[in-house]
Amino acid sequence: MRVLHVFKTYHPDTFGGVERTIHAIAKGALAHGIQSDVLSLSRDPAANTVEFDGHMAYKAKLDLEFASTGFSREAFSKFRDLSAKADVVHYHFPWPFMDLLHLLHPPGKPTIVTYHSDIVKQKLLLQLYKPLMHRFLSSVTRIVATSPNYLESSEVLQRYRDKTDVIPIGLDEADYPRAPQKLKDHWRSRFPKPFFLFVGVLRYYKGLHTLIEAAKKVDADILIAGKGPMEGQLKAQATSAGLTNVHFLGAVSDLDKAALLELCTAFVFPSHMRSEAYGLSLVEAAMFGKPMISCEIGTGTSFVNKHGETGIVVPPEDAGALGSGMELMLTANAGRTYANHSIDHYRIQLRATLMIQRYVALFEKLRGQELWN
Repeated sequence: MRVLHVFKTYHPDTFGGVERTIHAIAKGALAHGIQSDVLSLSRDPAANTVEFDGHMAYKAKLDLEFASTGFSREAFSKFRDLSAKADVVHYHFPWPFMDLLHLLHPPGKPTIVTYHSDIVKQKLLLQLYKPLMHRFLSSVTRIVATSPNYLESSEVLQRYRDKTDVIPIGLDEADYPRAPQKLKDHWRSRFPKPFFLFVGVLRYYKGLHTLIEAAKKVDADILIAGKGPMEGQLKAQATSAGLTNVHFLGAVSDLDKAALLELCTAFVFPSHMRSEAYGLSLVEAAMFGKPMISCEIGTGTSFVNKHGETGIVVPPEDAGALGSGMELMLTANAGRTYANHSIDHYRIQLRATLMIQRYVALFEKLRGQELWN
């Protein structure tokens, strides 16, 4: 059996959330006898078409980019050739150009689309795109939502509820080597006080302005690991407020991240907009058995972090509630209880092996299925 995965970007060295999901499925499905190909775009397709972890990552030449959407003339022929060899075609939404590929060159095979996120930022362009989007979603065989929370809160998914399955995104512990004691000792000597940790790209929807505001009333350090377009503005906010307990670490290595996750009092993830559709950083925190604090935005973040079980969920952009949540985490009993539930939740719901088993079962179910069923 062969599956073709289609998304706008896919490169072994620069995995984002969707790319990591595709990689985990392609790599894991191989153990079940399922071969995978991945089609995405690149400015240098010859150099970036590579074999990786048992599957081929094919590239079509990126001709232009508009509103975060890549376009490619070569992609049409690449898609036609690769989909002809596949038993199932697996799309990853959103990528409007992908809708055109599917509709202009129907693969004639069962199709799945994993619906990672609503389109949140480009509201005006969304109105123009909606007819194409609904034609695409109506034509695919099955849709996968990444959490029951997102299925319930997405107006788009509610329209296709009768053909939507829920498969949460999972991570593999084997991909996360534990930090050596010497490295942990280094970080502990640098930050001896209890500290809260954020890890991620510093984007507009991460809610870090609220975290910095909340830091004014929290007797602990707050470590922000990552880089991104909001970095300068956030640093200026912390400096203006005279905060000495907010520390910007920049990008950290995987081993440093593992050390920080082990040492932190709790993981804080204040994203305040639906652009944060799932939160793989929360899955990492659960995997390390850490209590979590996040915001209720109607997405998968509140599936990964269950309020009152694995941590605390507060209203978005509420610095008072966020600060109170962090103060509560500093009490030993609360932290210990949430930590135990956090690792249990990872093992029961958030492991990569569970995600792969569910996708494999869906691929097998659809293989050879008549398209009108």
